[in-house]
Formats: sequence, structure tokens, C-alpha cells
Amino acid sequence: MFQGLDAQRLVALFVAGWVLLNFPLLALWDHNVLVLGLPLFPLALFLIWTLLIAALAWVMERGTDDEGVDRPDPVD
Repeated sequence: MFQGLDAQRLVALFVAGWVLLNFPLLALWDHNVLVLGLPLFPLALFLIWTLLIAALAWVMERGTDDEGVDRPDPVD
């Protein structure tokens, strides 16, 4: 199902999510600061989570042909 570059991108996204949502980097956001009236820590969590989901959607929606080579984007 997933081979080649798609599988590598999915593994890279998993590792990026694991690192970004793990303790040492997560502690950077744990301050008593408000951003637009929202606490920084939950805001950072949801922004990182949203960016990971958007990157996952981008990887999954990019098409590959049968040989696993990226197809160029169709021109309208």
C-alpha cells in the first residue's frame, strides 16, 4: 500500500509529531502567558497538532502512480 517516498514521509511525520509533542520541547511552551486571551500551552498544543494533521493530509492526498513515482499536479 505505502511504499517508497510516501512511507518515508509518513514515518518522518510520525517522528516529528513524537518529538514535538514530547516533554523536552513541550516544556518550552509551559509559561503563564496569554496569547489573544488564550493560555500559551494549550494553544501551542493545538497548533502543533493542527499542523501535523495538515501535513498528513497533504502527504496522503498527493498522488503517486503505480511505480511509486510522484505524479505532477494536474493543470486546469
